[in-house]
Order: sequence, then C-alpha cells, then structure tokens
Amino acid sequence: MKAKSMQWAALHAAFMVLVFGAGELASRQGWINPTFFGRPSGVALFLWENLQTLKLWTDLMWTMTGVMASFVLGSVAAFAVGLAFVRWPRLEQFSEPYLNAINVMPRIALAPLFILWFGLGLGSKIAVGFSLTFFIVLSSTVAGIRSVSQDHMTLCKTLGTSAVATFFQVTLPGAVPVIFSGLRLGLTYALFGVIGAEIIASEKGLGQTLAYLSSIFDINGVMALLLILALLGVGIVRAMTLIEKRLLHWQ
Repeated sequence: MKAKSMQWAALHAAFMVLVFGAGELASRQGWINPTFFGRPSGVALFLWENLQTLKLWTDLMWTMTGVMASFVLGSVAAFAVGLAFVRWPRLEQFSEPYLNAINVMPRIALAPLFILWFGLGLGSKIAVGFSLTFFIVLSSTVAGIRSVSQDHMTLCKTLGTSAVATFFQVTLPGAVPVIFSGLRLGLTYALFGVIGAEIIASEKGLGQTLAYLSSIFDINGVMALLLILALLGVGIVRAMTLIEKRLLHWQ
C-alpha cells in the first residue's frame, strides 16, 4: 500500500513538472501571452518572495479564521434546525417556502449588504460563509437522519431504548455518511463565500490581495494566490475525508 502511494505521488509529481514545463516553454516561445496567463517561473518567484513575508501569512490566517468561523457557526445552526425539522415535520413544512426563497438568492450579490451591516472586518465575511454553509448542511442533516433504517428505530422502541441512547447509538451513526457529505461541501462553500466577500471589499485577506493584484495586472501573483487557494481546497477536502473515515471505522 505504501509503495503504491509513493508511485501515485511520483506520477502526480511528474505530471505537474510536465504541465509547468510546457507552460514555461509556451510562455518563453511566445505561444501564450505571459501578460494574460503568467509564467510558471514568475509564479514560483512570487511565492518564494512572499512566503517569507508576514503579510501573506497574515492574509492566510485572516481568511482561514473567517472560513472556520462561518463553517462552525453555519454547521451548528444547520444541525440544530435540522433536528427540529425531523422532530416537528410541520415546522419544516411551514418554514420551507421562506428558506427556499432565501436559499435561491445569490449570496455573493448580497455581500455588499452584509458589508453594510457588519462592516469591512471578519463579520461580513463570516456572514456570507455562514449563509452558504447553513443551507447545504441543513439539507444533508435532514436527509441523513431520515435515511436511517426505520426497522432499527422500531427495534430500539421495542427494546425500550431511551430516545437519547437511540439518537447517539443508532440515528447519528447511521446519518454520519450523508451529513459528512454536506459538511465537506459546506466547508468548501464557506471558503468560496469568504474569498468572494474579500474580493468585493475587505480590510485584508487572500481575496483582498487577489483583487489588488488583479487591479495592477500582476498575473503571476494572481496565479500564485489561485494555486494557494486550490491547495487549501484540496487540503480541506482531504481533512474532512480523513475525519469521516475515523468516525466510520466501525463500518
């Protein structure tokens, strides 16, 4: 297994070297315009220079603080509302048209309103990320809990198992796969929301830096930050997958 993982890592490394090498060659030969697409060597130089400065790390911490805060708050709120909907279906039926109306609104278009309400700081970024995370986790929570086998629930009632024990020992473990699918997607969308809000207006953050570099046509810097964001997204998905596997080790 370890040898196979190393082979895959080597294959990916070779592929990336090939892609970046081809990009560098195309840029130097004039096949693509580096003014619009950047140059791999310029991207590497930008990263080398800026990873040694405090500003990039400060922006990264600012952005990730907003992402994690919006994800945690949105997930907790969605889980609580999802439990209430499962417990009282009529509450869900009453709330559904209002939640659907809010959910279909483009949250990035609402970002200026959030900025007006919560200012240029983290508050407005958390609000945008929260609004994206909440609805994704809410739908997965309701779907996950309702997907639990009713035969198991009936058996628990027959055996006289308490509601609390039934929830933690049967309902929650059975719903974890579906819930985690929503959590994984919710964390990704929290990153999208925070970055999008930072691009519109922010005191600091990767999104704000990305908007600034775009305004001065520093394409190498833009590509470097996009690479960092891509790696963050991959890392987030991998981390959530590992946590899910830990929780589902009994399967």
